[in-house]
Amino acid sequence: MKYVLYNPRSNNGMKPGFLEGTEYREVIGLDYGAFFASLAPEDEVTFVGGDGTLNYLVNAVNTSAIQNNIYLRPAGTGNDFMNDLDNRDGKEILINRYIRDLPVVYVNGTERKFINGIGYGIDGYCCEVADQIRASAPEKKINYTGIAIKGLLFHFKKKKAHITVDGRAYDFEDVWLAPAMKGRFYGGGMDVAPEQDRLSGSLSLVVYHCRSKLKALAVFPDIFKGTHVRHGDMVSVMTGKDIEVRFDEPCALQIDGETVLNVSSYRVKA
Repeated sequence: MKYVLYNPRSNNGMKPGFLEGTEYREVIGLDYGAFFASLAPEDEVTFVGGDGTLNYLVNAVNTSAIQNNIYLRPAGTGNDFMNDLDNRDGKEILINRYIRDLPVVYVNGTERKFINGIGYGIDGYCCEVADQIRASAPEKKINYTGIAIKGLLFHFKKKKAHITVDGRAYDFEDVWLAPAMKGRFYGGGMDVAPEQDRLSGSLSLVVYHCRSKLKALAVFPDIFKGTHVRHGDMVSVMTGKDIEVRFDEPCALQIDGETVLNVSSYRVKA
């Protein structure tokens, strides 16, 4: 049996095309544990949705233990996971090996697995502002680039950061963002960690630090192309399996696009 699980909130509420011999179910409210326990070994499952759908899956069940073939057909707005796999044509792809042994983030007394990355700094601030806009004007289109530019110029205060990567300590001044990445992309197409390999078993920590607001703003668009890492004086990239980032003041953090407020520090383990 082929099962298609779709998120009606993704892809502007459009449902997937119905095929004979396939069972369709909405993911909202679905008991994943009971669903996968009910499957026969030969059954296959296709998820139709975006990064949020996939993040919910990996935190709802132990995906490393699932024996059924799991596919993803992108239908979200960002689709950073699929971009990282260089699959931008909308076709479904087998994802079992990509959702096993995922990293975990520990923040504010909770722990969560993630598929793309942790955004801490102005990227978390952008998600915080976007959430506020959705709450007040659900029909309004979110312009993350505009939010980031205004944040860089006026609203977001750069931080001091104490960072530990596999036991080695680093201190940075004037930090705008410090994401830990499993994949290359986050934020709907930002190539923040262009050398990261999601199957490597390690994570990339990217520290974007610059005293000048105008210089930080001038280089910021390069993140969409992955060329920001050429600016070694303001972009530091470290790889490791155990990473902790502590800011001198709390700010918002995002986990695969989901906002966590008032975060002073986070720790990730690959």
